[in-house]
Amino acid sequence: MKDGAQVVLNDNGNYGKFSHLLASQDRDYLLSPTGAQVKVSDLEGRVVGLLFAANWYPPCRGFTQILVGIYEELKSRVPQLEIVYVSSDENLDAFNSFYGNMPWLAIPFSDLETKKSLTRKYDVEAVPCLILLQPDDRKEHVTVRDGVELIYRYGIQAYPFSNERLEQLQKEDKVKRDNQTLTNLLANHHRDYVLSHTHTGLKKRIMDPVPGDGCCSCTQVPVAWLVGKTIGLYFSAEWCVPCAKFTPKLISVYEKIKHELAGKGEEDFEVVLISSDRDQASFDSYYSTMPWLALPFGDPEIKNLVRHYNVQGIPWLVIIGPDGKTITVHGRSLINLYQENAYPFTNAKVEELEKQLEEEAKGLPALVYHEGHRHDLNLVSDGNGGGPFICCVCDEQGSSWAYQCLQCGYEVHPKCVRTVERHDNNV
Repeated sequence: MKDGAQVVLNDNGNYGKFSHLLASQDRDYLLSPTGAQVKVSDLEGRVVGLLFAANWYPPCRGFTQILVGIYEELKSRVPQLEIVYVSSDENLDAFNSFYGNMPWLAIPFSDLETKKSLTRKYDVEAVPCLILLQPDDRKEHVTVRDGVELIYRYGIQAYPFSNERLEQLQKEDKVKRDNQTLTNLLANHHRDYVLSHTHTGLKKRIMDPVPGDGCCSCTQVPVAWLVGKTIGLYFSAEWCVPCAKFTPKLISVYEKIKHELAGKGEEDFEVVLISSDRDQASFDSYYSTMPWLALPFGDPEIKNLVRHYNVQGIPWLVIIGPDGKTITVHGRSLINLYQENAYPFTNAKVEELEKQLEEEAKGLPALVYHEGHRHDLNLVSDGNGGGPFICCVCDEQGSSWAYQCLQCGYEVHPKCVRTVERHDNNV
């Protein structure tokens, strides 16, 4: 260790926990955002998060932005928290650029050995990864290794990020699930309605103008009016590219389901937008393209719903049954696979559709030559070389049956295949 360097010794004369992990023979400090050096020994007695991330990977940038907000809020009242950035950036310029957006400490970019040692110790296989360490406890079982999921799911409520706190939150989640109703999902003490702007199917007597909710053309629909219906909670945002592709499909499916139900004299299906838009104008612009309901922009229940359903990416579609219980969090996949036929999205309906696909597949050719691809495509299923996939034609999700190229992995829905005559000179 370099001249003058020290590490903290505990009462037994051993190196302090964090000095042992984060210092090296040539370094007893960490970098701070100001450029100053902070002694590793200053971390003793604190809750410390090790953030493994890299500037080149978009999910790292997204998670880091969320973590910054939580860190800054906690540090203002809980100084016993610290985070240390363990970089996988490709060069020093990339490190400096990415770390420049972080308010916490970092291992110097040049200390490759310490970073490798930490990656091996905590078996880090993917980024972002957040390892949460408790103070003055050397038992490995108290280390929380799924900090990213913990932050996404619980946010600031997860502090102090211990296994005991995680167990407490999981028990609270179970109580919420067991007692879940549509009303306690969508309403709160200050609001008992959702917004509507185009709902011609609603009776005017249950709709009132919305004061102070930003959407000047919107009216109120009582949450009570939705009780007993099948409800889709659509997590989406105008800035989201995948949402821009899925939303028109969902609108089409929604209108077909509503039309079919109207023919039976029923109004048993609705969708509610749960927006992640960044400002009121974006919300107004995006919501104006939709025929369904919405929570007001910035409503506190939005964060609660994101946490309740562990929403880590959008678009995301949750289906709530008439009893107020969750049917599925995979509504988007069901829409992509079965369109309006997926309604009412129950397990029984999905099983029926899967059996129908099985019957239809019996009449499909085992081998086809598809326009635009130079290899033969083989018919595969979940139990025979297939599985969940993204169709290379329509770019949507698929499962069960598919046509697959065994040479290059190209996969398409059977419905997307355009069969052409094979010419040997194309092989």
